[in-house]
Amino acid sequence: MSSKTSYDEEKRVAQHDEQVDTDAQFGGREARVKMEKKLLWKLDLRMSILVLIYILNIVDRNNAAAARLRGFETDLNLKGQEFPTLLSILYVGYIIMQIPSNMFLNWIGRPSLYLPGCMALWGIISCFTGITHNFVGALLTRFFLGFVEAAFFPGAYFFLSKWYKRNELGLRIAILYCGNIISNGFGSLMASGILGGMDGKLGHAAWRWLFYLEGGLTVFVAVCAVFILPDFPTTTRGKWLSEQERQLAMKRMEEDAGVDQDESEGQGSGFMLAVKDWKVWWVAVLMTSQINALSFAAYFPTLSATMGFNTTVTLLLCAPPFALAAIVTFPLSRHSDKVGERFWHIAIPLCIGIVGFVIAICTMNTAGRYISLFLMSQCYPGFVVLYAWVANTFPRPPSKRAVALALINAFSQLGNVAGSYVWPKPWGPTYRYSYGICIACTGVTIAMCYVLKLHLESLNRQLDKEEEAKGVAEKGFRYLV
Repeated sequence: MSSKTSYDEEKRVAQHDEQVDTDAQFGGREARVKMEKKLLWKLDLRMSILVLIYILNIVDRNNAAAARLRGFETDLNLKGQEFPTLLSILYVGYIIMQIPSNMFLNWIGRPSLYLPGCMALWGIISCFTGITHNFVGALLTRFFLGFVEAAFFPGAYFFLSKWYKRNELGLRIAILYCGNIISNGFGSLMASGILGGMDGKLGHAAWRWLFYLEGGLTVFVAVCAVFILPDFPTTTRGKWLSEQERQLAMKRMEEDAGVDQDESEGQGSGFMLAVKDWKVWWVAVLMTSQINALSFAAYFPTLSATMGFNTTVTLLLCAPPFALAAIVTFPLSRHSDKVGERFWHIAIPLCIGIVGFVIAICTMNTAGRYISLFLMSQCYPGFVVLYAWVANTFPRPPSKRAVALALINAFSQLGNVAGSYVWPKPWGPTYRYSYGICIACTGVTIAMCYVLKLHLESLNRQLDKEEEAKGVAEKGFRYLV
């Protein structure tokens, strides 16, 4: 037997003994598996409120598009590019606050207080939009709404990555992001009811009631969330989780990242590590491109209105395309996690979306345009897998991951700023130029994702060579491609 073979055998034995010792902390292998399933069930139950929070997050962000159909522009005397400016100004505050918010969240370690607190605040600000009477007032409320809303998605994104392993994260992010997808349909249904039944109540226009009621609901859910959300594995306390389960939660993440979470914090400033990694900027640019392509969602009621129906029917027709997108997201993300593949699970849905954009350009037929809305909404399932891929690509250290995820999400919101001006009224009702921009941006996203795939594959080959040189018997961390 060669010395290399002998060394490999010794490594396998050592790793097996180490795993046995680890499992022994939790009562043995079978007991650990059982405890892990129970832990995940408890986590999933509590984390599910994040979906409801995200639905309300997007509803409060996008309700101006629905209000536009019932006098919002007229009552505030908006002219020219003032309405798109109201949409885009939200993302200015959103971009400014994301990185410091995630750094602060990582530092305090109390998402159960921080995220609901921000949620209550943005609900109150949303209510204030209903009392504005001019462009400046609406501009200020929209800016501060984005400033406070910035805490949620990057914070929840980072929050999930502190509890779930890489092969579990894709599905959870998919479930979370379904809150975004569902909100586009649910928000339209809610708006249809409020705008159709509250006009003139207590002397207020229907669009004002839209902001009052949706903002008030947000504040109520925020109060409930304080008592439901956990904190990080290292800081969470309470009867819902035993000390042994908490230790298991921390051990799972150490094993998944291949490094102790506390030790990894000493590897340098999370901010500097993120800024110096070119992959962070590459991903930020491709995400910006795709978010610009997804700008159609903010104008979905306007696009639906081009089919010629009244306001109530127009809003009701917005729901089915996003319902289908939400349904597709679950099996797509689950399959992506199961096979450990990301690129094709992203590229194929985006290509289906491109087909939808092309159909919308080529026809003014009512049935054809509605079918195009279903197809273009399929960009969202691919975008959800893309978010999971981003989290997998920056696993450690936690301080870097917190900044990287916030930086990417903040930078990518420039796509929303630009997207607010992609759908001007003079380009309607065909919006051919708008759809052309969406096709171009989606194509850029697919190309950049492919380059990222090639690079991560090269990094995995490099890791293979390093482990082979060291005589490591079992593979450690690998990037998902």
